[in-house]
Amino acid sequence: MACNMRTDLLISQICPTSGHVSVKRRIGNASVVRAVVVDHNSLVKNIIGSTSSLIMRRPTLPKPQLVEETDNERKGCKGKFGRFGGKFVPETLISCLSNLEAEFNLVLHDAQFQAELATALRDYVGRETPLYFAERLTNHYKKNNNGEGPEIYLKREDLNHGGAHKINNAIAQAMIAKRLGRKSIVAATGAGQHGVATAAACAKLSLQCTIFMGTKDMEKQSSNLVLMKLLGAEVKSVDGNFKEATSEAFREWVGNLESSYYLTGTVVGPHPCPSMVREFQSVIGKETRRQAMDKWGGKPDVLVACVGSGSNALGLFHEFIKEKDVRLIGVEAGGFGLESDKHSATLAKGDVGVYHGTMSYLLQDEEGQIIRPHSVGVGLEYPAVGPELSFLKDTGRAEYYSVTDKEALNACQMLCRLEGIIPSLEASHALAFLNKLCPTLPTGTKVVVNCSGRGDKDAEMILNHKYYPMEKQFPASQNS
Repeated sequence: MACNMRTDLLISQICPTSGHVSVKRRIGNASVVRAVVVDHNSLVKNIIGSTSSLIMRRPTLPKPQLVEETDNERKGCKGKFGRFGGKFVPETLISCLSNLEAEFNLVLHDAQFQAELATALRDYVGRETPLYFAERLTNHYKKNNNGEGPEIYLKREDLNHGGAHKINNAIAQAMIAKRLGRKSIVAATGAGQHGVATAAACAKLSLQCTIFMGTKDMEKQSSNLVLMKLLGAEVKSVDGNFKEATSEAFREWVGNLESSYYLTGTVVGPHPCPSMVREFQSVIGKETRRQAMDKWGGKPDVLVACVGSGSNALGLFHEFIKEKDVRLIGVEAGGFGLESDKHSATLAKGDVGVYHGTMSYLLQDEEGQIIRPHSVGVGLEYPAVGPELSFLKDTGRAEYYSVTDKEALNACQMLCRLEGIIPSLEASHALAFLNKLCPTLPTGTKVVVNCSGRGDKDAEMILNHKYYPMEKQFPASQNS
């Protein structure tokens, strides 16, 4: 699929030592071509791990050494969502990613694999997860709006084994790695939920597991660090947070392609990674459709999910993308506010560029340097977002908003006190948006919020956060 760029725009990265570059451009009326750096080491250092994104600009460049796809390859190119997606990787990874794509396409239609996965999701993960009517939360918003307002349901992904939606994808990809004959798994984690899920899947399937985690995240999410180690994973610290951990995990994988498997938990990265994660998380939306039909005989009217890189949001949204009467609402981390530069609102404030192997919206400055993201929900601290969610923004199919740290913390407290459910701070961002959404909806509207993870890991942070007022705003004895 062609990329909608002007003919004079380049997307490039210059290696400071060799001068080699990676370039993606449109020439005349021809389709976009993929060009990758010939020098493998330079690209791994500068594209996978650089703090610079690949932005659309017109730099003065030395003549690049290019490897371009043929017309036939371009016609068969997948993993594109409008101008987003693609494979921006060293040539040495193209074959590996192509083999992974072939295996992925095979297991989608392999009855034995699908049966084994269904069994694992049922008996190991604990699916299906409930679609829970949050009656007291519903009544709280109605009470504040003269008795008018929607019915609020929670998709309880927090009840999965491991405490989040991440296990849906981790167990499926670990099964693929096993089929491919890989012996070890490499992954990166921020909040630790993907790390725990990956470690659990590897323990079940007898695979070696190495998890990279930023030192800042280790401090904030120490309980998940302990769980990963208990499950047998080797956890390697990386100075920084999730984006630095992801870069290190890429490097580890590239250094041992024959026996290792990079198990991504996000809908970012080069194709087929975003499509794989989306597919294995789409069980969330499929179940929601069936459960909604059972509960009220129809579809949800509004779907709400937090958005970091986007796996839980796409898992809920994908089943309903073609149905325009279902609103899709993604809620980003507004941090200290969108004008503070301390947020993770990539879709609200980002620009198009390339990072970690794919084109999407990024938080970057005018020079293409990545702006460090911030959120009280550690799992939302990532400077990019999935290409499919970027496409849904450009087409207007999905709506995106943001809430601040303080709003997320208050929403977490509210659900704890009204429903006896402790959501993760990531999921609390979706819950916080209900404060703005509910007064705009008529009575009887069915709203489904993806409660993507549980908040055990965040309890200490919630209690100690400087924004958090420990006053009993929502005591258990409050009348509904």
